[in-house]
Amino acid sequence: MNVRAAVLCGGEGKRLSPLTNYFQKTMVPIGSKRKPLLEYVVRLLVYHKILNITMLTGYKAEEIENYFDDGSRFGAKINYSKDPIQAAGSAGALVNAISNGKIASYEDIVVYYGDILSNLNLTEMLSVHRSSRASATLVLSNGYILPVGVAEVEGQTVTSLIEKPKYKINVTTGNMVVNAKAIPALVHLSNKNSQIDLMRDFVPALLKNNEKVSAYYVKEFWYDVGTVDKYLGLSDKMVERNLGFLGY
Repeated sequence: MNVRAAVLCGGEGKRLSPLTNYFQKTMVPIGSKRKPLLEYVVRLLVYHKILNITMLTGYKAEEIENYFDDGSRFGAKINYSKDPIQAAGSAGALVNAISNGKIASYEDIVVYYGDILSNLNLTEMLSVHRSSRASATLVLSNGYILPVGVAEVEGQTVTSLIEKPKYKINVTTGNMVVNAKAIPALVHLSNKNSQIDLMRDFVPALLKNNEKVSAYYVKEFWYDVGTVDKYLGLSDKMVERNLGFLGY
């Protein structure tokens, strides 16, 4: 399986401040063993035999490199591509890693956000992606719980209030698979604008060019540890129940 993983872990994590004054956002400790969030990502990739991993780093990059080193103690081969200041954005980080040879000899690249905690079945996801012959496959969740209540109003009178309703809509988890045939379009975008985003810019460009973009629905647990509230809401039991198969 000629696949590489690109893990986005370079952001400052301003929504996790003040924790990120002390930690890289993907290195915040979670679970009863207080292991870094990013370690769960690495172990999930290794569990699914995705062993060649490139960390796309930036803010507090040395913290990640010092902890994971070459990846051998996790059964992986890890290298690092530090985001250039002039090429901000997730797509720019990926193009930089490809351009500097940190990601090479691949058919597909699994793009994984380092602040997403999940037990996503990566093996099945790749199988679906390859059978569809898509340029890219997005990992979606069919349903989203709003973090706030929604009121229905007639005139100035509230007629109903639903606290944190769940809507049956297809929301992106941020994770995706990109086939090698889509990389020229990504590089072309990057040459036009140094600050491009995979979801905001790259995927719409593929669709505009009539490239096939497939959907893979995550049926498993996924959790965005992107804010202080979400971090505080991530209990040890939640981690152990959903990620215990990784050895914790």
